Amino acid sequence: MALKDFAAHIKSTYTNINILLEPDVATELETQVPFNICSSPHKGDGTTLYHDKVDLIVTFGGDGTILHASSLFAAAARVPPILSFSMGTLGFLSEWKFAEFKRAFRETYMSGSEAERKSTISDGDTGSKDSLTGWSSVRGKSMGSTRGARVLVRQRLKVGIYDANGNRLTTKGSSSKDMHAMNEVLLHRGREPHLAIVDVFVGGRFLTEAVADGMIISTPTGSTAYSLSSGGSIIHPLVPSLLLTPICPRSLSFRPLILPWSTPITLKLSEKNRGREVEVSIDGARREQGIGVGTELRVLGEEVTQQNGEWRGGIPCVMRRSSAGAGGDDGWVGGLNGLLKFNYAFGEGN
Repeated sequence: MALKDFAAHIKSTYTNINILLEPDVATELETQVPFNICSSPHKGDGTTLYHDKVDLIVTFGGDGTILHASSLFAAAARVPPILSFSMGTLGFLSEWKFAEFKRAFRETYMSGSEAERKSTISDGDTGSKDSLTGWSSVRGKSMGSTRGARVLVRQRLKVGIYDANGNRLTTKGSSSKDMHAMNEVLLHRGREPHLAIVDVFVGGRFLTEAVADGMIISTPTGSTAYSLSSGGSIIHPLVPSLLLTPICPRSLSFRPLILPWSTPITLKLSEKNRGREVEVSIDGARREQGIGVGTELRVLGEEVTQQNGEWRGGIPCVMRRSSAGAGGDDGWVGGLNGLLKFNYAFGEGN
């Protein structure tokens, strides 16, 4: 069991680190290991809060596992770095293989670097105490650029849902603040047999009346997910942007749009809808209640900033150091070729 091996290594090598698991996982593992396992207790509404307890997130699985981990911090302004190991069927977001887990954690732990604002990619370089990030409690002494972990800060979406009177709507287990999405926000007709009619506003101005199965607003990270299957473009994760993609539009002239990350997008369910309600999903998690006519879905790209050496906004993901050098992104390119079979002829690459 990967988690069991990983936990045993961490507890024996890094004795000052506590391991915090989700309650169900902790219950399953606590009888299988000779050390204490911590878990965050459920709140009354069935949710848990990790915002003030977690310094580093480690995931084992596919891309869905990473999305689940980021969803635990959907209402948080800061997300701890994510160290992910690919053990699923695709793993486009996970560069690390589990066989490398000792090296991967060592590089992360020994890194004392901070991310470079201009490119949102960091490499360990200085040993200055002032350069430690807000998650310095899990970081050791910097060992120089050859031992630093590379970090890609992936952009998130800020999502707010408002009724026809401009009042914010909340969902069970969510706060009154904006929620965040790593991949995409989806508005879909769901079980309704009729196409959804959605008024689309970009930058506060009316763009078009979309008649389609639904609409997707995605990040560059999410551009290789549902949006790609719906005909959207593939966007490099370092391009600060939003992707607006229609799902099976009635008009063949409605094409996907790539917009600046700071452009506010509003999707409003039109009065013309024959079906009076549509579904909303954030990173694959469907909102329990649908939204009705006049309800607005307001989406904006989250700003990534640095304050007093701490990063705010975005999702820091620990990347493998590539042979292409500090600025290389062969993991992303390799994902296109190796996982998505980019530009392969039919029957090839199997």
